[in-house]
Order: sequence, then C-alpha cells, then structure tokens
Amino acid sequence: MPLASIFRIGLWLAAIPLGCASLAWADEGMWTYDNLPSSQIRAKYGWSPDQAWLDHARRSSLRLSVGCSASFVSPDGLVLTNQHCGTDCLQALSDAKHDYDANGFYAPELADEKNCPRLEADQLTAITDVTKTIHAATRGLGGKSFADAERAAIARQEQNCSVGRDVRCQVVTLYHGGTYDLYTYRRYQDVRMVWTEEYAAAKFGGDLDNFNFPRYVLDITFLRIYDHGKPLRTRDFLHFATNPAKDGDLVFISGNPGSTSREDTVAQLQFDRDQNLPELISLYSEQRGMLQQMSTEGAEQQRITANDLWETENALKQFKGEENALVEGPLLPGKRAAEAELRRRVAADPALSREDGSAWDMIAEAIARQKLIMTRFELLEIMPRYMGSDLLRQAVELNRFAAESKIPNAQRLEGYTDGDIPALQQSIASKAPDYPELDKTLITWWLGKIREELGVDDPDVLAILGKESPARVAAEIVDHSQLGNPAVRAKLLVGGAAAIDASRDPLLVFVRRLDGPARAVRADYEDNVEAVITRNDTRIAGAKFALEGASVHRDGTFTLRLSFGTVEGYAQNGKYLAPFTDFGGAYARATGTAPFRLPASWLRAEPDLDLATKLDMVTSNDSVGGNSGSPVIDRDGEVTGVIFDGNIQSLGGYYGYDPSVNRAIAVDVTALKLALPRIYHADRPVQELGW
Repeated sequence: MPLASIFRIGLWLAAIPLGCASLAWADEGMWTYDNLPSSQIRAKYGWSPDQAWLDHARRSSLRLSVGCSASFVSPDGLVLTNQHCGTDCLQALSDAKHDYDANGFYAPELADEKNCPRLEADQLTAITDVTKTIHAATRGLGGKSFADAERAAIARQEQNCSVGRDVRCQVVTLYHGGTYDLYTYRRYQDVRMVWTEEYAAAKFGGDLDNFNFPRYVLDITFLRIYDHGKPLRTRDFLHFATNPAKDGDLVFISGNPGSTSREDTVAQLQFDRDQNLPELISLYSEQRGMLQQMSTEGAEQQRITANDLWETENALKQFKGEENALVEGPLLPGKRAAEAELRRRVAADPALSREDGSAWDMIAEAIARQKLIMTRFELLEIMPRYMGSDLLRQAVELNRFAAESKIPNAQRLEGYTDGDIPALQQSIASKAPDYPELDKTLITWWLGKIREELGVDDPDVLAILGKESPARVAAEIVDHSQLGNPAVRAKLLVGGAAAIDASRDPLLVFVRRLDGPARAVRADYEDNVEAVITRNDTRIAGAKFALEGASVHRDGTFTLRLSFGTVEGYAQNGKYLAPFTDFGGAYARATGTAPFRLPASWLRAEPDLDLATKLDMVTSNDSVGGNSGSPVIDRDGEVTGVIFDGNIQSLGGYYGYDPSVNRAIAVDVTALKLALPRIYHADRPVQELGW
C-alpha cells in the first residue's frame, strides 16, 4: 500500500452526497468484480463485459506489495507495471557503481533477471461473502468488545482459508462494515526485474508535472514472476491492443485503488480538514526539506535519498490537493446537506431511529477523542513503521513478531496473524542494502519531532529518549546495531521469539522501550476511536441499505476493482486539453536540465522516431492512488494503456468524483511499441510480446 495510505490508517476522509444514484455521477465507481453495474454500462455504451471477459481480466490482474497494481502480459509470467512501482526493487539492487533507478535496467538473458527482495504479487482467485459470520460475532457489542470480536472473527476466517505460503487470505470490510468479503489470493514472492527505463524518462517533469496534464513520461517496468525457480506459465494474460485507443473509446481500469471514504460523516471530514491534513502537510514538508538537504551532500547521498524524496513530494502534493478540496468548493457544504437529509429520513422512521439514529453523535464523540491522541499515535506508532528508516521498521517488526507470536492468532495485532507471516518475514529478511547515513538522518528527525511535539518532560519522551539528544540516540542505535545485516535478521527469525527476546542488539533494546508507549496509544486509538467509528459506520450503512439498497459502489480498500470511462480530454483554466500527448511534445518540452532533461538514449534516438506517436493519454475513469500500474483495457480485453497518475483535480477523488474534470493518466501502449525497439533496443521483451 502507498506510504500515504498506510500512514493515515484509514483516515482518508471523503465526501459524496449520500443517496445519489450512481447514474447521477456518470462513470463514478471503483467496482468490485462481483458488483459491476453491467446494465448501466450497457445502457450508456451499448455494450458491457460478459463473465468470460471479467474472469480473464481478473485473473490477469495483480496487486503488488509496494502499493501498486500490475498485469500479466505473456504466458511466461511477464508482468507490466510502472517504473515508480519498481523503484524500491531498483534501489535494492543498486549500489554506488550501479544506479538502476537513475540509469534503467535491462536483462538481456533470462539468467540476468534479478530478484526484487521485498516485492510480492497477489492474484485474486476468489471472493466469498462472510458478512453473516462477522456480524453474528459482533452483534450487540461496542467499543473494545466489538473490536476484539471483529478481530477474532476476521482472523478465524483468514486462518481457515490459508492452506500454505502461496495462498493469502484477507477479509475486506466494505460499506463501512455493511458487508465483509473474504478475498483469496495466489501469492507470488519470487518477482524479478526484467526491464525499465531511466529515471529521467519515467519522471520527466518531476514534481512540477506530477498530478498535472499534459504529461510526457514513459513510466513503465517489466517484471517476471517465477514459480519454483522457473518463469511462471499462465494462460491468463492480456494481449497488447492491436488498435490504439481513440478519443471517446470505452475503456476499463483493472487495479487496486487505495483507501477512500466517500461516505464518512461531517465530523470526520472536519477533523481531516482542521487537524489531520494540516499535521500531515507539516510533517511531510519538514521531511522533504531534510531529504533535499541530504541529497545535495554528494552523488551517493543523492542516490540513496531519491526514492524517499520522490515519495515524500508525491504524498505532500496529494495531501495539499485533498485539503484544498475540503477547504474550497461545494464538497463539504454538499456533504452537510446530504447528511442532514439522511438523518432526517432516519429520524422519521421509528425503527431506524431507535436502531441507528445516534450513530452520527457516537462518531463525533470518537473524533473528539481522536483529536486528543492523534499526534501521539502518529509519532509513536505510525511513523516508526511507515515514515522512517527501513532499519527502524525492520526492528519494530521483529520485536512485534516475537511478542505477537506468543499469543493466539485471533488476538494478535493486525499485520501479525498467521496469514500475514510470509509477507512479514520477507520484509524483515529482505536483502536490500541498508544505508546507515540515511537511517541516522531519518531517526534523528523523527526523535526530534517526538520531543518537540510531546514535550521534554512527557513520560513517553523520557522513556524513549531519557536525557539524550535525538542525534546521539540515533547514532548509538544505528552504529552499534547488527540488524543492518540481512543474515542477522534472518537468523533471528529462524530462532523465533526466544532468539529475538534474548538479543541485546541496541536497536532492539531501543524499540522495546518504544513498544510500551506505542502499544498504549494504539490500544486507545483502536478501542476508543477506530472501534467506535467502525461500529457506528456499520449502523449508518444499515440505515442506508434499508432506505436505498446497495446500488452504489464500495470505497477503495486496495483490493481489485474495475472502473469504466472513456478516453476523454477536459477543460482547465478556460482551455481544452486534448486526451493525448506525443513524443514530439516531450522533445519540445525538454530543456536539458532536471526535471525537464531527457535521457541520452532518447536524444540519440530522436532522428529515428515518428514524433507524432502517442505517448500519454487521459481517461474519465474513476481512479485514485493504488491504481498505479493498472492496465487500461479496451472492449476486446486488450491492454491499451498503463495508469501512472491522475490529474490535480483527481486528488479530490478520495472525497468524491467529478466527471467533468477528474482524469486518470496513462502511458499509451503505442509509446511502448515505439520506445522498446527504437530507443532501448530491448530485443528480448519485444520478441516475447510479439512486436
């Protein structure tokens, strides 16, 4: 899941007028594969996918553990996604002499394909409704009792489903607890890098062009999935489109959109606007400045900070766009009016009023508690795991793994149940290189924020830091730790809880001091905020079902969805933006200096290219973060593009969808057919794809 999505832990706060039928929102919706509004599509476009089309698209689609989507594109396990979805792998494979993120990667022979240490791909194989079972386990409960019962019931479902390391099972909460589905995946943990282009081509325009259009990038990576040491043989893969996409064509996105909350309450939205988003913007702004400074200290510092800096800038721009959507425009006033109308209808029905009428007030009380503890929760529980050094994260995971493995599966924290263990072990034992200088910089900054925000005399600060400075603590735990060695971490995993608990490694000693305060505030959040909101969201969902049925799409959950729309331009600042860009536009935009510097491979190839060839395109599909790498599929079930971004207006997609301006941005596959043979001379993937 994307860094920002994980960091917010379900706090994406979104608005869409309650009670609006989906047709009123044109092509709005990121639909589960078992709930596609086929009749709506057929009524508007004169055609809709049949079951064979849907089954093939589903089996050809993948979810990547780095928070992206992907698809099979050959019978030999070749996988198509974005370059920025492969950046973590590229950096793990790189060293001071080989910067694959900056210079690209190509395996001219099968034996040259390199394993991505932390990457997992999941293929959805089944969806099973388990709502009755979960509801029966939680009926009549509230607060901590509800949270414990729900966690135990979900853990039982996932444990009963998992039959080996290659099967991953996940209970997905939909309609805010109105329904629960059990998703069964085929898990692939041997994923290898095949080909990708240079950073300058994948991120041409940098942060200036990010979330904007027109765009001129080739954001593409080819991976390969291996099974028992050999390329996976599969019958389910997507062919590349024979006919390129045209303006007005119906297209589908098959991907894994991240968390959205389009039916959250006004209290939740106002909390996001007034506290959550401003705090996140402040944190990410500081982190960006720190990383930018470090990147100027030398070529190696620039290399090792590049991915963290890109992720930070991406998240920062996203949060600013979301804040703008809540502060300006009709979204929040519309939400207030819609919520008032729904509450009026519930109050007018004695049975619904008795059962669900107090739900909004209960959520508002939970939000009041959230305001008090959110900063501490973010600093102690979230940042060490999702917004800091990889070394610190692995130490926290080791310590938690040891503690959670001692208790029954149904009582463990989320992320540490039996079904989570294979991915957790892969993450902890990853052979990706460690960068002590970056670790110390990130940990020093994080510890400084703890002391700054909570105060020097705060008991938790004293427990974690004592009287030492953040810089001294960071240096002590990084310089003297052995956990930067993957073999040490792997050995501790094999030894289990006994070996981990017996270790006196200074970093593990440190995270044990952190663990008590972090668990305490996490328990407070889960019992008094999350559980209350979940329980009362379920009550609101029940009232909506009673009044309107389940005709609307589900919020994003980083699980496989299908959205539909058309290749379609839009108006911005009084100017119409056509839906396609071409290679000529990229060369015209180039200045020779970053971020508008084209790589040498492009400059050499320019005389041999048809510059009118399409490069990027926009579609009206409803899409949010997590869909990066998703295939854009035409009526024939063929790939016609690869999603890599959305426009600036789409940042409000966490709150609602505006068909006039929300656009998904994709690389046109005609660009690939030109670039791979003409610019990169990547003969092996070209031959495999039959080009």
